[in-house]
Amino acid sequence: MDHLRTFVTVYRAGSVTHAARLLGISQATASTHVQALERSLGYALFHRDRDGVRPTGRGIELAREVAGHVDAIEDAALLSGPADSSTRAIRVGGAAEMLSVMVIPHLSELIDAVAAPMLLEFGLAEDLLDRLADRSLDIVVSAVAPRRRGISAVPIYDEEFLLVAAPSWLGADPETVPVIAYADNLPIVRRYWRSVFNRPPEGLRLVAVIPDLRGIRTLVLTGAGMSVLPAYLVADDLDAGSLITLDAPTVLPLNTVFLATRGREMESNAALGAIASHLRRLIH
Repeated sequence: MDHLRTFVTVYRAGSVTHAARLLGISQATASTHVQALERSLGYALFHRDRDGVRPTGRGIELAREVAGHVDAIEDAALLSGPADSSTRAIRVGGAAEMLSVMVIPHLSELIDAVAAPMLLEFGLAEDLLDRLADRSLDIVVSAVAPRRRGISAVPIYDEEFLLVAAPSWLGADPETVPVIAYADNLPIVRRYWRSVFNRPPEGLRLVAVIPDLRGIRTLVLTGAGMSVLPAYLVADDLDAGSLITLDAPTVLPLNTVFLATRGREMESNAALGAIASHLRRLIH
């Protein structure tokens, strides 16, 4: 069981070192667990290189088979107690920014609704949907439409995106303002440019990459440059005048957000149904 637990953690973390920290064991012990499991199974679970570890095809298959069971055993061991042996944590996945702004301030409502602990996990939509499929998560707020067998989803929210900067950039041509981006290939900025200006962004000067929209907002507030951010994240800043929009398109670029579960669990599982109902209300 320890070896499987270590394997699943390494698989999810993509690093033996990171997994060891999460498990509270040494890197050597984590490596020993994985190697012992590989010897027992008779095949390699990971490709190892200088950048970390990547699962082999058989490693991916094993993770899909056992991850949900490992999680269920840990839930039973850690979250069940003599006072309430039926309580099981509900695991909710989603983007850190959206859950932090819209859900976490009201998390006590969700906890009361199901009388169970809430475990939130942040990540990219595709990774979270993989974890939903292998039963590592119970429900996912997804920024992409799920296209996996066994996963059902309902649209709950349309994110609007704005091109924003500090007031010191008022009247500036967006083509001349430095860019603060989520990734170095400017994925959100690129999508905005194609949607609003009907062309890819060219000649923009990238000054910082921050893989967290809240961090981008913080830097934009200092006047360091512009970025494309969801309206829910900057609404208060725009109202207060601490941020301005550099462009006013007739139709704002949108991204639909979905609530995803396995099969019809939102209807068949009362706790998930209650969580889904609260999430629909909170994410708006």
